[in-house]
Amino acid sequence: MSIKFLSEDDRPREKFLLKGKSALSDSELLAIILGSGNTEESAVELAQKILKSVDNNWQNLSLLSIKDLMKFKGIGEAKAISIATALEIGRRKASQEIPEKLIIKSSEQAYKILLPHLSDLRTEEFWVIFLNQKNQLIKKTQISKGGISATHVDVRVLFKEALENFSTNIIVAHNHPTGVLTPSEADIRMTKNIQNAGEILDIKLLDHIIIGENSFYSFAEAGLL
Repeated sequence: MSIKFLSEDDRPREKFLLKGKSALSDSELLAIILGSGNTEESAVELAQKILKSVDNNWQNLSLLSIKDLMKFKGIGEAKAISIATALEIGRRKASQEIPEKLIIKSSEQAYKILLPHLSDLRTEEFWVIFLNQKNQLIKKTQISKGGISATHVDVRVLFKEALENFSTNIIVAHNHPTGVLTPSEADIRMTKNIQNAGEILDIKLLDHIIIGENSFYSFAEAGLL
């Protein structure tokens, strides 16, 4: 549905979905927090009036008290608190340092990250570590779980997750409940399928790790990748 066919109050939300948050003006962002306007003004118009009263400055807006905000028609206590809360979240975010992402430098490091998830299991599970171009950890997640001797991996699901997380490198892993770390023929075929699919999408498979109780097998270290 085109934005022009939506009500005035719904337009900022739809614009957010269609074009992204950076495309919204300050008044449109504030309008989303307000949710609605009053009998005379839409949420956007009310937001414009509030921002104009503080010279369109978020810092000045944060100095207004709940009572100050409630002087505007259509702003009750709940909306005033919502505005103040959003501004406080922004203040706290600005004061925090961006945490450094963990860089995966070795197969052993990847093994230690996944060991708590894959040790002491009676059935096989398949996990993926998603990394960016600098091999910084984006996330780790379970893709599938199976039986005692095998687990099915849908390569399409794996790479859908990789694309959604803007991952350019991946490390895959699964456990062998038997404790035998030697890869099976099925393990080798699965690894090759993942590697081939990754080459098409320009997402590199760095390693496939088989995890046992106290040790691991690395396809990369074994020269199989």
